[in-house]
Amino acid sequence: MYKITLIIVFVALVIVLILCLTLGGEQSTEQLAKYDIFDDAESAGSNKPSPEEEKDPEFWLTLGREELFKSLAKQKLNVNKAKNIILFMGDGMGLSTITAARILKGQRMNHTGEEAVLSSDKFPYTALSKTYCSNAQVADSACSATAYLSGVKGNIITIGVSAEVTYNNCTASMDPANQVSSIAAWAQRAGKSTGFVTTTPVTHASPAGVYAHTSNRLHECDADLMRYNIDPRKCMDMAQQLITQKPGRNLNVIMGGGLGKLMPNDQRDSHGNYGERRDGKNLVSTWEAMHPQGAFVTNREQLLKVNTLNVSHIMGIFQSKSMKFNAFADETYQPTLSEMTKVALQLLQRNEKGYFVFIEGGLIDSAHHDNRAGLALEETLELDKAVQLARDMTDPSDTLILVTADHSQPMTLAGFPGRGTPILGLNQHERSLDGLKYLTLSYPLGYEQYLDKKGKRMDLEKLNWKIDSKYPSAVKVFKGPHSGEDVSVYASGPFAHLFTGVLQQNTIPIMAAYAACIGNGPTLCDG
Repeated sequence: MYKITLIIVFVALVIVLILCLTLGGEQSTEQLAKYDIFDDAESAGSNKPSPEEEKDPEFWLTLGREELFKSLAKQKLNVNKAKNIILFMGDGMGLSTITAARILKGQRMNHTGEEAVLSSDKFPYTALSKTYCSNAQVADSACSATAYLSGVKGNIITIGVSAEVTYNNCTASMDPANQVSSIAAWAQRAGKSTGFVTTTPVTHASPAGVYAHTSNRLHECDADLMRYNIDPRKCMDMAQQLITQKPGRNLNVIMGGGLGKLMPNDQRDSHGNYGERRDGKNLVSTWEAMHPQGAFVTNREQLLKVNTLNVSHIMGIFQSKSMKFNAFADETYQPTLSEMTKVALQLLQRNEKGYFVFIEGGLIDSAHHDNRAGLALEETLELDKAVQLARDMTDPSDTLILVTADHSQPMTLAGFPGRGTPILGLNQHERSLDGLKYLTLSYPLGYEQYLDKKGKRMDLEKLNWKIDSKYPSAVKVFKGPHSGEDVSVYASGPFAHLFTGVLQQNTIPIMAAYAACIGNGPTLCDG
């Protein structure tokens, strides 16, 4: 009898559970229908008008034919020797960032935005670059810089060294057998002028790929080495390598932020802040003594007054640390990336043998790390202006221009927003299951989820969104990380047709060197 009772109770519980699940399912279905998102087709297809001119099929056929003729024109290959190489790098500028920036550019011109064109969109050739490092599936800016500047993949966090060097192994990084040379060094050996421009500190990971050899990208000055219990007398910091070692000391152009890494900690720099060095060395004074015909500048006015016909070198350090985001910079004090690019090219173009220059939009990545999508897109558009300026100042018959990224950032552009939806705003055409609108742009990982005390999503329509607002993320972490998908490589100029298909990131400088007849590998001039 007892067993029969247990069986009856068990069956009753199962029936109750089934009823609960069924009712719950019915409630969910009703809720979904209430917000018109149960049927994806209904949600995606309703209340989204098309631009009037695009309703005519001839609009799209004409556009397609124009692109056909552009592709047919590529049959005439540019096989000239590349006198000059300009390598533009958008730090963290993945494909979603490029797409969103393109839309923002068009919307700022009072268009729907999606049809806009970035300067690099007009380049004739495009490739994808595989960004993984020797020991990391997702790259940082250090190991990736080694790849696209030296042609060798190393370990994450390391710069200018082979994978034989592990993290923080300073002794191994100082061994010449483990050091790899950059395309800047190759260009210098060929008699070309060289330089770099960045919006990050000049000792930051990306520009350091031009000149440094280190087991830790944070070894920027002697004080940094001491924090890792490393003797600066036995391991040279990156700032000293830039100023006193080849190829850094021979660079004709050095521009960016980070003056503190070059100055002693008992002396204020030109921006009013104390330096960071504990060894008492003033590397600015060292640089000036090495280049008596050079110009050292620290603000926009000084930079624009430089007579590039009369100076041999320019070093411009425009902040004590990183340069300010363009949206918040004092435009009378801090030069733009385009202004730095213009002065750099004016100086470098004087060399009849040509030049190599690395130009980085470094704050795209900084903004993404903080989930500030608006600032990331703003910095991307600043890089776009510099690319266009370089194209205007150079001849594609002898200048190879490349535009790429070191790695991607996991910002997503998702949902079914209608044409012209403000890219930095809310998707006005759809809602999530909680009935609230969501932003077109978001991140999988970041610090802010916009949840209330009960863990429910906040109404984002009630918030005041600004250019520097943090965009929502799914998983809470202190700082948004990188992502590992392939990045684009846009190419224009001599042998630009080599940059097609899917490439290893370290192939980029090898191909550029081939076109320019520099370096120790195969070149066009081998016959």
